[in-house]
Amino acid sequence: MLNGKKVLFSGMQATGNLTLGNYLGALKNWVGLCDEYECFYSVVDMHSITVRQDPATLRKRARTLLMIYIAAGIDPEKNCLYYQSHVSGHAELAWILNCFTYMGELNRMTQFKDKSAKHADNINAGLFTYPVLMAADILLYQADVVPVGIDQMQHLELTRDIAQRFNGIYGDVFTIPEAYIGKVGAKIMSLQDPSRKMSKSDENPNASIYLMDDPDTIIRKCKRAVTDSEGQILYREEQPGIRNLIDIYSACTGKTPEEVVKEFDGKGYGDFKLAVGEYVTDIRYEFGTVPAGFKMTEKATVYVYVPPYMANGYNITNRVDCGGSYQGEWDSSTSAWVTRIHRAPIYTKPTLPKTGY
Repeated sequence: MLNGKKVLFSGMQATGNLTLGNYLGALKNWVGLCDEYECFYSVVDMHSITVRQDPATLRKRARTLLMIYIAAGIDPEKNCLYYQSHVSGHAELAWILNCFTYMGELNRMTQFKDKSAKHADNINAGLFTYPVLMAADILLYQADVVPVGIDQMQHLELTRDIAQRFNGIYGDVFTIPEAYIGKVGAKIMSLQDPSRKMSKSDENPNASIYLMDDPDTIIRKCKRAVTDSEGQILYREEQPGIRNLIDIYSACTGKTPEEVVKEFDGKGYGDFKLAVGEYVTDIRYEFGTVPAGFKMTEKATVYVYVPPYMANGYNITNRVDCGGSYQGEWDSSTSAWVTRIHRAPIYTKPTLPKTGY
């Protein structure tokens, strides 16, 4: 407990670009947790160096991730946002906890086996003891709860075992953390292989939608998403590609899968993929234009950028969703309009008629 609230800890690695799956599945749900918990959100850059990193690139990615936390709506005045490497206690506690962790426990970690297979040329001790550093991240702040996915549950169980073992020897030193079971985030799968989660380290550039992708790239990736030959938009296990696109559309619009199926009844895959891409683009713009500082804006100005390659007469559909708190209540407004491009003709100096004077 801290300031009368339970403590919550979570973090993300600064390797690669965050995906739509990271945002919809986790980051989006972190925003409002500070009302109930004392939240610590870390950029876990020390975990990143189990794989070889260029120092300048890693620093840049770490800064970008911290900015993404803020841009997503995590208020730094209400939450503790920090770089893991800037707090020496993480490494110090990890060494102590290493001395209370058994080799057999680490050998059973499935993620070590998976990552060893992926990085067979660099199976280092840091990769092996990775779960102990994760335990130090959690126990350092006496975290009561930790939001974890199914793939991280084994690591949380190890953290609990280490803390209980330490407490059994030295008394009640560490809080025993529990898994945070809150609002279930959307589980977004790969666009090219719907049997696997969307990953920021996927080698196929069309498999993942990244938060920093531009709108054209997002729509192109959605259009290329793997589906099937059924020709029907139904939410069922037999159509994993369509099911994944329905999950994305549902997460972006707030509609249930059943409502999505009804909305696109009788329509083709092409129309549906385009609609998914357009709504994901809305999420991207909402995500990318939130300014840091959280200051009130009385008169907002919207700028429409027209790329030079767009032809005369081309139409651009614009939509703006605005919201804010006023006198304790949330108020929102939506505006939409169409921008038609009118290219000015090339100016030529007129030739004056001869008058005889």
